[in-house]
Amino acid sequence: MPGDLSRLFVPPRGSYFLFGPRGSGKSTWLRHLHPDAYWVDLLDEGRYQRYLVDPSLFSAELDALPRGAFVVVDEVQRLPGLLNVIHQKLETRRLRFALSGSSARKLRRSGVNLLAGRAVRRSLHPFVPEELEGSFSLARTLEWGALPIVWAAPDKQDALEAYVQMYLKEEIQAEAATRNLPGFARFLPIAGLFHGQTLNVSALARDAGVARTTVQGYLEILEDTLFTFQLPAYEARLRVRERRHPKLYWVDPGLARAVIGDRDAPDAGSRGRLLEGWIAQLLRAYRDYRGICDEIAYWAPAESKTTEVDFLLRRGRRLLALEVKASRRWKTEFTKGLRAIEGLSGLERRIVVYLGEERLRPEKGIEALPLGDFLSELARGLG
Repeated sequence: MPGDLSRLFVPPRGSYFLFGPRGSGKSTWLRHLHPDAYWVDLLDEGRYQRYLVDPSLFSAELDALPRGAFVVVDEVQRLPGLLNVIHQKLETRRLRFALSGSSARKLRRSGVNLLAGRAVRRSLHPFVPEELEGSFSLARTLEWGALPIVWAAPDKQDALEAYVQMYLKEEIQAEAATRNLPGFARFLPIAGLFHGQTLNVSALARDAGVARTTVQGYLEILEDTLFTFQLPAYEARLRVRERRHPKLYWVDPGLARAVIGDRDAPDAGSRGRLLEGWIAQLLRAYRDYRGICDEIAYWAPAESKTTEVDFLLRRGRRLLALEVKASRRWKTEFTKGLRAIEGLSGLERRIVVYLGEERLRPEKGIEALPLGDFLSELARGLG
């Protein structure tokens, strides 16, 4: 973890799973949160092989601990079968566990129980500005991203490129998630170009030179290994029919740039989608850390290709609409989508986030917030 930076993630009182992409700082933060825990690192190849051959060794180690002790199992997805032992020790010895993972795929595919609800699921995300405090830089974030493993690196370009290669080797090849690694490698940069775009599986398949069903499997791999997420289209009974295709986002702007091999600083053409994608990820992080909303979606009528609202946040029956613009100058056209969505039931706020310095009220019921003001409101929960 760079310097003395803290994280917004606060552990629950009981046992929990902690998922996040590789390099998001799970191990470092777990060591900070649980300094006295008994630590089981499944990236330690020797230990991994011992448990693989004889899982009873893991059980014997846990039996030697004091009753009620705290145990951290790092990268638990490497040996999903250990969850059966963990489940037993939760019941018989009242041990508590933090179980970290960079992929939910192998756990789900192995058909193991996820402790029957005895461990809640939590997430750790790339750094958010509140965690970086005075070291936050928008330009730096959009160019290199905010993954802790990259943020702390002296050569961020090298770190990003090594990160992508590590992902191909460790997350995909080692888990045998796909047998066609060359095809997946061709697919990755195409998926990078779809960052912030409505998902078109047929176009992805055509550009990558693989079957449509193969691309659907690749997309599942990206999402299961926590490197991308899909934002659904909001569905409501307005006067128009909403689009139903989701949008694809990478969890980090630096990662989205690295997979397409972009070594130059973001230009005006790419800055907009990078900013939008970064805001999308911030919303997910604050949903998980602070509960700012229950669901996040986007809205766009099927009849129009130019009218859209980037994000709709639902909390109970209340909605907040958010539009993101990578411009320092205010333009009246920025409110087009927010005007179109005015009649949506439960809509309480309509906000445009832009890179200017003035807080504005351009139209009745619509706010224009400079990015810094928006980040401050986000930290307070967007109340």
